[in-house]
Amino acid sequence: MKIARFEDTNGNIGFGIIGADPRQAERIDGDLFGKFTRTGKTVSIRRLLAPVEPPNILAIGLNYRDHANESNMAVPTAPVIFLKATTTVIGPDEPILLPKPAPNEVDYEAELVVVIGRKCKDVEPAQALDYVFGYTCGNDVSARDCQIKIDKQWARGKSFDTFCPLGPWIVTRDELDPSDLPIKCVLNGQAVQDSRTSELIFSVPVLISYLSKQFTLQPGTVIMTGTPPGVGFARKPPLFLKSGDSIAVEIGGIGTLTNPVKM
Repeated sequence: MKIARFEDTNGNIGFGIIGADPRQAERIDGDLFGKFTRTGKTVSIRRLLAPVEPPNILAIGLNYRDHANESNMAVPTAPVIFLKATTTVIGPDEPILLPKPAPNEVDYEAELVVVIGRKCKDVEPAQALDYVFGYTCGNDVSARDCQIKIDKQWARGKSFDTFCPLGPWIVTRDELDPSDLPIKCVLNGQAVQDSRTSELIFSVPVLISYLSKQFTLQPGTVIMTGTPPGVGFARKPPLFLKSGDSIAVEIGGIGTLTNPVKM
């Protein structure tokens, strides 16, 4: 099922199950990552919010071979891990803000996002998907000048406010096989990334297992699995986000996450 976090037309924020009409949801009560119940009450959605408020955002770099190549970096032999600040999270239709300290080289990265459903530590790949709550779309927005030229490490360039759009909802693990999904990024109506998750160097189960052996993955933890080729800084000439742009991440079986870009 599709589970969204939203504000209803009365101003109440909650979780609900999306049916045929994405403007409405059946509200659910309880703990999303524990026990929750369906209320049978349908409410109208005013706006969708980021579907999860993660305790941690764990991200994987260079996880598509062609993206590593276009970045002029070696294809990794183990997952390349970095973190994004939780203050980066925004939901569908919320603006990505070009940061005042670094507005000129802001890039897009379409990604399949895993949402962990229960405490996960030291699991093997064969059991890893049992710990998944579901999947959503993400955009690992990146200030390339900070990341590559100025700081020469990734923390600041990946963690400006609004640099982690998530949504539009979570599709639960029982309804989606993450191993071969079409993934696309569309900038102002033109596809700039177009691949499949079967091209991941390290699969979702391998990533969860590897990460769980480094850190305890708490419920609600978000794992950004990496981006396919076609990012802006690797293009000739480079293609960076500018105020007035619209950027969308489309993943088969999940949906479309769209965000405007503003100063």
